[in-house]
Amino acid sequence: MRTHYCGDINEALIDQTVTFCGWVHRRRDHGGVIFLDVRDREGLVQVVFDPDTIEAFNTADSVRSEFVIQITGRVRARPEGTTNANMRTGMIEILGKEITILNKAVTPPFPLDGYSDVGEEVRLKYRYMDMRRPEMQDKLRFRSKVTSSARRYLEDNGFLDIETPILTRATPEGARDYLVPSRTHEGSFFALPQSPQLFKQLLMVAGFDRYYQIAKCFRDEDLRADRQPEFTQIDVEASFINEEDIMGFAQGMIKQIFEKELNVDLGDFPRMPFSEAMSRYGSDKPDLRIPMELVDVAEFLQDIEFKVFAGPAKDPKGRVAALKVPGGAELSRKQIDEYTKFVSIYGAKGLAWIKVNEIEKGVEGLQSPIIKFIGDDNTMKIMDKLGAKNGDIVFFGADSTKVVNEALGALRCKIGEDLNMYTAEWAALWVVDFPMFEENSDGSISALHHPFTAPSCSAEELQNAPLEALSRAYDMVLNGCELGGGSIRIHDESMQHTVFKVLGISEEEQREKFGFLLDALKFGAPPHGGLAFGLDRLIMLLTGAQSIREVIAFPKTQSAACVMTQAPGEVSNLQLRELHIKLREKAKPVAE
Repeated sequence: MRTHYCGDINEALIDQTVTFCGWVHRRRDHGGVIFLDVRDREGLVQVVFDPDTIEAFNTADSVRSEFVIQITGRVRARPEGTTNANMRTGMIEILGKEITILNKAVTPPFPLDGYSDVGEEVRLKYRYMDMRRPEMQDKLRFRSKVTSSARRYLEDNGFLDIETPILTRATPEGARDYLVPSRTHEGSFFALPQSPQLFKQLLMVAGFDRYYQIAKCFRDEDLRADRQPEFTQIDVEASFINEEDIMGFAQGMIKQIFEKELNVDLGDFPRMPFSEAMSRYGSDKPDLRIPMELVDVAEFLQDIEFKVFAGPAKDPKGRVAALKVPGGAELSRKQIDEYTKFVSIYGAKGLAWIKVNEIEKGVEGLQSPIIKFIGDDNTMKIMDKLGAKNGDIVFFGADSTKVVNEALGALRCKIGEDLNMYTAEWAALWVVDFPMFEENSDGSISALHHPFTAPSCSAEELQNAPLEALSRAYDMVLNGCELGGGSIRIHDESMQHTVFKVLGISEEEQREKFGFLLDALKFGAPPHGGLAFGLDRLIMLLTGAQSIREVIAFPKTQSAACVMTQAPGEVSNLQLRELHIKLREKAKPVAE
């Protein structure tokens, strides 16, 4: 039906006859001459119809926005002064000779030739129209290129593309499972995989050595800008490797994608222990583009009478930290109040501050309502430790270590963005030496990553001091986002039993949930490890999108629904009976 795509027609084709198809992006009538901008996935081309070709002219006059058409015409150079250097086809136009209307279109729910924000729900309801916009086409084409680049890199390095099951059994991986009732096994359920974790380990036991998959994963959890109930990850696992090997593969793949698709050299990736990241940045995914750090100041506040600071300063599980914002003294009281409200999201009860006006005058050159509680001497010692200068503002966090890290860590990133403090466009690093376990508020212990992560100590040391044990895990962080993470896995059955024991998983529960894995480990499992990259998040970062919904063809809303297909939806009673399911009746409101 065509000889060329719209966006591929250029000066090399001048005086040639071409045929192309697409949608009417824009129609203009200029004094008896009709101009059509025709669009396909490769771009736009301008077509001119004059009254000399009566039939074609009349047909062109009848078309409207988003009609599907086929055009045959002659390529010619645009008249002087009408070229458009911003378009791939901006140096030429088509003199239309024939036009066929392949399909008509009703008025679109929103304009595509001059897009305005009509609200995300409308865009998602008519997603097939939204994806006609060049911006969406560019993002999804770019996603395809990145996926292809990752596949080529991994296959060039000996990785095999192997699919793993979508219908599997529920295993504890940190989030709720999506459950699928079985018709043939009454009362039993499949679970959709939160990741291919166990299956890729079994592929290593099976001897495939290097595996990868562009895998669909599912998690029933509360959504954010960078979360979806179904998401895609670049999943990788390899045998007979250590941390250096797998991190080398992963870093090489990401660097190649950036170099090929963005012409960006990410340079060497620094490595930072988890404990250092939390201490300096309050986060295990620090944004190194922001030149601010958290500084501990508890040493100056343990003996003061002001309990808001003294309490956490003396508490082994507490922290008092300061965040110096260069040039932040310009912040208004209203802005400070907004930041105070912001940190309350993370459990902070307030946000103390000191403005540095004239540091050479000592406390007389400082402005803050808290100096009288801290004391002049302590205040100046803190200013000295921070290296405070005129024009700075210092924010304080005093609470449990968890609250201080989360609140000041988030505040650091927000202020960095608000004040445009970024020192680079991209900043990547590896965070390593994660704790093996974390203690919950009820005193129980849970795995920081997952229970198949190998510790860096012996089984005896792990059992004696679980909260002191480090894991052989690693996360790649880019611009404050966790791009991917993984670990060396447990390949020894006795070590796996020890980890389960520390986690309080009984022998019976181990057999019930992980019996197939424990059995596999008995048959000569090789040392192995891997990692997974969030493909949606990677594309979001690479394209500068504000949400991963912008880089997924058919995403769900914040409430995990599809407004286009109206999913999830009700099913018939017959289907429920076949699945041996009976729904509870909704409670009827009590009449007053």
